[in-house]
Amino acid sequence: MTTTIRHIIDGAETGDATRTLPVYDPATGAQHREVVAASTADVERAIAAAKAAQPAWRASSLIKRADVFFRLRQLLADRTDELAAIVTSEHGKVLSDAAGEVSRGIENVEFAAGLLHHLKGERAEQVSRGIDVHSVKQPVGVVAAITPFNFPVMVPLWMVASAIACGNTVVLKPSEKDPSAAIWLAKAFQEAGLPDGVLNVINGDREAVDALVDSKDVAAISFVGSTPIAEAIYRRASANGKRVQALGGAKNHMVVMPDADIDGAAAAAVSAAYGSAGERCMAVSVLVAVGDIADDLVDGIRSRIEQLRIGPGTDPASEMGPLITREHRDRVASYVAGAAAEGATVVVDGTRKAFDGNGFFIGVSLLDDVRPGMKVYEDEIFGPVLAVVRVASYQEAVDLINANAFGNGTAIFTRDGGTARQFEFDIEVGMVGVNVPIPVPVGAFSFGGWKNSLFGDSHIYGPESIHFYTRSKVVTTHWPDHTPAQVDLGFPSNH
Repeated sequence: MTTTIRHIIDGAETGDATRTLPVYDPATGAQHREVVAASTADVERAIAAAKAAQPAWRASSLIKRADVFFRLRQLLADRTDELAAIVTSEHGKVLSDAAGEVSRGIENVEFAAGLLHHLKGERAEQVSRGIDVHSVKQPVGVVAAITPFNFPVMVPLWMVASAIACGNTVVLKPSEKDPSAAIWLAKAFQEAGLPDGVLNVINGDREAVDALVDSKDVAAISFVGSTPIAEAIYRRASANGKRVQALGGAKNHMVVMPDADIDGAAAAAVSAAYGSAGERCMAVSVLVAVGDIADDLVDGIRSRIEQLRIGPGTDPASEMGPLITREHRDRVASYVAGAAAEGATVVVDGTRKAFDGNGFFIGVSLLDDVRPGMKVYEDEIFGPVLAVVRVASYQEAVDLINANAFGNGTAIFTRDGGTARQFEFDIEVGMVGVNVPIPVPVGAFSFGGWKNSLFGDSHIYGPESIHFYTRSKVVTTHWPDHTPAQVDLGFPSNH
């Protein structure tokens, strides 16, 4: 029998299964679960529950909040294998990758556990005679978190942990393609002591998203997804007076300089391009070979591709699993099929690789002689396709990246510290790696790109999340003394 996944509203599983959406096992292609699609009324109930729970949660002590996160951290650590198996069953990524995702999510829980420090305000005494000023950080209210399919644990924890730590309540809308991890997280929060209604989970599609974006009771929207949807949500939600951080797509370039360790760079490129089947917003999708190293670099990548083991995520021998859906697999394949006609050289055609069964598998592809203007260069493919662009100089590489519409992540491989420092200075990208192909910041820093990779002015998790999920209030204080009161209609002076 097909398992039905429902919502969690005010601490209880709920949801009328009059409209459901299929949830597949990408390794077999078979539907093994269904998820209830929320109506606008369902979303409004979840928002009402969050709104009702917010005053008491805001009034709770910071120590009590921190205790919830300490307990949650232990639950996540103790049950990583259980949660990773859920991720693999619906997303398809290999178990080790799913466990790594949980580990990175734990970093954000650990950051949130330090809320007593993060929520400190400032104070200045005697700014004028007998007058002190202090500031405090207060929650914004109800937060909507709309998350993508590719990291069903890590990205929700990017948003939910900081938002709740700051005293907000949350309505989480995970991807309908792999929703079970979000339900698991909500139950883990409950077990850790989070009061009912503070975290609610609504499943569904656009109807649920529209209801969140339009609700007058939702104060802030956090979103991660494709650029067109990120921009649409940003425009619509900000027009409704909400705070919005909407992270969009990416086309991450990895520059390899002539002095780099070519063998190490080739290994890093394979890992960063094909890990999690390329379904990462920080995956390397463009390799920029500078000077005369391109042939050796391409050969090094090709030789490693031949050794990759692709199969079900539950198989310990598998290094890469399937894509999320059949439709997405076919979309990715279409880019490889059209590459030669655009003028690219198809070094490895992963679409030709055969697999047993009906799973959503595809082989990895390597395209050489790619240039700006080609679809394989301009579009976010979000699959195991690596494009190689050859340039003559460092400056040409920088100009190429800075001209790109996306600005999420980039990396440079070099042995020269001066080149690396200059790259950091020159490049117009939000996250930069030096000999690190996927420069995702640790939880104590914030994650976010530039240009069409971010809509809004706040990056996600880390210090910037505290700013996003709170409002600053400044209080100016004067206590009466024995000086006779006087009327003064002049402009207040700090003297």
